[in-house]
Amino acid sequence: MSTDRSAVILLSGGLDSATCLAIARNEGFACHCLTIDYNQRHRAELDAARHLAEAMDAASHTVFPLDLRAFGGSALTSDMPVPKDRDEHEMLDEIPSTYVPARNLVFLSIALARAETLAARDIFVGVNAIDYSGYPDCRPEFVRSFEQTANLATRLGVEGATIRIHTPLIDMTKAQIIRTGSDLGVDFAMTLSCYDPDDHGRACARCDACLLRARGFAQAGIADPTRYQHAAPRLA
Repeated sequence: MSTDRSAVILLSGGLDSATCLAIARNEGFACHCLTIDYNQRHRAELDAARHLAEAMDAASHTVFPLDLRAFGGSALTSDMPVPKDRDEHEMLDEIPSTYVPARNLVFLSIALARAETLAARDIFVGVNAIDYSGYPDCRPEFVRSFEQTANLATRLGVEGATIRIHTPLIDMTKAQIIRTGSDLGVDFAMTLSCYDPDDHGRACARCDACLLRARGFAQAGIADPTRYQHAAPRLA
C-alpha cells in the first residue's frame, strides 16, 4: 500500500490489537507495529504478534524488551493465580489481579518515543471501555489526558505537529470488534487473547479474556477459531 502517512500500532497479538491494525491499514497508514515483551506469562502472544505483523503487511515490526516481572504486582507478571470462571458482573466489580500497574501508560509512552523517531503523528491502541475487565487505563478520559501530555512533552508537539492517539475500538462491544475485524480480513485464528495459555499457545477457556472473546464470537454469529486446551468456554 503506497502512503506517506506513518502510524505506530501497539500490537499485542490479541484480537483487539489485530483489528486495530486492520483499521489503521484501511485508513491508509503505513503501519509500524510495536510489541512490548514485558516478560508476561502469556508469551505466546509475542509469536502471534510477529505472525500478524507479517501477514498484515506491516511496514515494520519492533519487539521492545521491558521486564515488568522485576516489579511483579500482577497475575501476568508474577506467579499470582489468574482469575477463572468469572461472570461479567464479577469482572466489572473490581480491578482484577491481571491488571498490570500503569501498563498502558508505559506502553503508550514507548509508542510515543517510537513515533518521534519516525516523525509519525499517529498512534493506534486497541483499548476498549466496554469489555475492559475493569482496567482504569482503558478509559477514554485516560486516553484524552495522555494525548494532551504527548503534545506537551515531545519535540513533534512543541514544533507544531498534532499527535493523535487513535482508539477506534473504545466504544465497541467485543462482537462489534469481531465483525469489524472480519470485514477487514483479520484472520482471528492467528490471534491469542488468553491470560493463561499453555506451552503450545492454546487458550485456557476460563480466564476473563477467553470468556469475553468467546462470548463476542457467539454474539457476532462468527465461528470461534480459537485453539483451546480442552473444551471451548461454556457461555451462560
